[in-house]
Amino acid sequence: MKTFVTAALVSVLAAGAAFAGSHSVRLGTEGAYPPFNFVNDSGEVDGFEREVGDRLCELAGLECTWVTNDWDSIIPNLVSGNYDVIIAGMSITDERDEVIDFTQDYFPPDPSSYMAMADAGGPGETVTAQTNTIQAAYLAAQDGVTLVEFATPDETVAAVKSGEADSVLADKAYLAPFVDESNGELAFVGDDVMIGGGVGLGIRESDTELKEKLDAAIAEMKADGSLNALIAKWFDGRSGY
Repeated sequence: MKTFVTAALVSVLAAGAAFAGSHSVRLGTEGAYPPFNFVNDSGEVDGFEREVGDRLCELAGLECTWVTNDWDSIIPNLVSGNYDVIIAGMSITDERDEVIDFTQDYFPPDPSSYMAMADAGGPGETVTAQTNTIQAAYLAAQDGVTLVEFATPDETVAAVKSGEADSVLADKAYLAPFVDESNGELAFVGDDVMIGGGVGLGIRESDTELKEKLDAAIAEMKADGSLNALIAKWFDGRSGY
């Protein structure tokens, strides 16, 4: 991981201030983590973060386009200049903050939960998580746990259903629809854990002007209640700020 951090810092310097006062901004998301973000049947980025991102750009006076990128390279491709903002359900952590900068959170800290087959009785010893996530890092530090990582979140759920893993650890907001729609086949097991901070926009450390614009827009959405309304819409009535 230290090698990754060093390489990423070099990339930040090489990319320079890509925003450079421009009003055209590329928003990078995974497009595979509903309800935060997904690609709909029309091939368009959709979900909670699509609505939040579009509104933030409107408030900040920015012209924004959407780009999808695999999760495992989403930070390196930000710092190398492939897009200007990460808006992809990314929790704010100290380790990530060494490489990129974050705005204030636009989604409150969410518990991470274990999901397993309903008759499992507990998380088990073999637990899966998406690679390069806070959940994978947490599991890697636990004694007696065998971590199985996958590149995409849907692969982790499939591993539980196929018996390749005893359970999956992920954001509860992501797993809840799978439990609700499983007709009793899947269930939350064990205790929730709190890992990382809230979800924020990832920005290159050099793009201070862009961060200020987006921070102000997030604050406005919190103040006028529109951010809470979107959280309630996409997360089954959940309360926000």
